[in-house]
Amino acid sequence: MSRIGKQPVVIPNGVEVSITGDIIAVKGKKGELTFSHHSHVSVSMEEGMLQVVRKSDEKEDRALHGLTRALIQNMVTGVNEGFSIRLEIIGVGYRTQVSDSKITLSLGFSHPVEMITPEGITAEIDKDTKQLVLSGIDKQKVGQFAAEIRSLRKPEPYKGKGIRYAGEHVRRKVGKAAGKK
Repeated sequence: MSRIGKQPVVIPNGVEVSITGDIIAVKGKKGELTFSHHSHVSVSMEEGMLQVVRKSDEKEDRALHGLTRALIQNMVTGVNEGFSIRLEIIGVGYRTQVSDSKITLSLGFSHPVEMITPEGITAEIDKDTKQLVLSGIDKQKVGQFAAEIRSLRKPEPYKGKGIRYAGEHVRRKVGKAAGKK
């Protein structure tokens, strides 16, 4: 039995879940998400909890069991609390600006990089243009957009300049040894 899949998904107050065939719709104070689960697993609701059950013990079904439960839990958490990722922009002259649905990043290139925020994601600047906070209800979308922004200028190991997740540790290298003979 999957350790993740066998745990029930607790539905908090203020969150409505409806199951129609293979489609699960979760509605909460932050928004609404839908998900179509695989036919090898079934989802049932009983006493304010969702239970995911797989139909056989085949390898693919075991993998889908835990995955489906985790995706449903992320939907419930997203519509209730939301998800946010904080990016730190480190480097002399590196800065960011947010206007409406556009993020403008100055990252040492010959021109500023402009990115359009996907629907359902909000971007805010925190701490004087050096931190960018992305938030939304869909964990996958928020994480994917944060990864796309980080890939523009990954942190380099010598000076540590670039875009990194808040709290991310970047292994530093020493560089050239000065004055060795």
